[in-house]
Amino acid sequence: MLLVVNAGSSSVKLAVFDAGLAQIAEARLEEIGSTGPATHLAALEAGLARMAIPLAGLSGVAHRVVHGGASLTQPARLTASVVAEIEACIPLAPLHNPANLTAIRAFERLAPDLPQYASFDTAFHATNPAVATRYALPPAAEAAGLRRYGFHGISYASLVRKLAEQGPLPRRVLALHLGNGASLCAILDGASVATTMGYSPLSGITMGTRTGDIDGNAVLRLAELHGIEGAGRLLNRASGLLGLGGFTDMRALHAAGTPEARFAIDHFCYWAVRHAGSMAAAMGGLDAVAFTGGIGENDTKVRARIVAGLAFLGADRPVWVIPAEEERQIAAEARALMVS
Repeated sequence: MLLVVNAGSSSVKLAVFDAGLAQIAEARLEEIGSTGPATHLAALEAGLARMAIPLAGLSGVAHRVVHGGASLTQPARLTASVVAEIEACIPLAPLHNPANLTAIRAFERLAPDLPQYASFDTAFHATNPAVATRYALPPAAEAAGLRRYGFHGISYASLVRKLAEQGPLPRRVLALHLGNGASLCAILDGASVATTMGYSPLSGITMGTRTGDIDGNAVLRLAELHGIEGAGRLLNRASGLLGLGGFTDMRALHAAGTPEARFAIDHFCYWAVRHAGSMAAAMGGLDAVAFTGGIGENDTKVRARIVAGLAFLGADRPVWVIPAEEERQIAAEARALMVS
């Protein structure tokens, strides 16, 4: 059995897979440090107990790590040097990598001999060319890590795997991971060549609470008005669909029916289509469209509007809805390392 761990700053999601990658158990622990378990270690122990999974029955633990930086571009078995590289990426993902490391260290204490693995959310986009990842900044800024990385990579890798299982993979796939966090990816011959998120998950299309793309000078002005921390909260937690329409959830916006809610939905669809044109340009065209994520899988109205907006690209193309299976993808990547 293989345990997959997705640790957030105040939550942990666990899933157990058998040798055939069938999920056999899952647990989610929330409000860690407040009304829930006191620590991530306590949450992991409680989750294992809830699933009735003994540590002795596990062959390994596989973690989702949000940021692998420029060097961690493949799934990896966790060694001291790999953990040190994850630590070095903390400035790039200050809310996420520390939580991922907390879970890794918890298992070092719980089961020091149990092998641990990691899949990186940024890794799928390592195939983007330099012209796609480099900001037009001097070399010193690039050396400080200021470049485009892209995110949702585990989701996109899962999408490619599932499409390939259905038959020949189309050469040019526009993939849309639409949820509270949302991004688009241009997938050429199974590899990412462009994506909408950049240095952080803030950029790209309109999201649940994030602005999406915004002029850098507007960010500087917000920092003048609200301070750096205040501007960061506004951009990441109080903007997007919430800032425009009053709700983060697309279902609530549809139900509200207010002018503000309708505008928020319009804004989301407009920028998804506009960025889709950019992704198609990066691939030199478009052969298929694939939706995933909570909105992408479940919101037929939003999907229909985005597909209709792509009509300018020409003839009809296949449109797929692919359920997100990030935990299974992490398990598959760890399993491949275990048998290699």
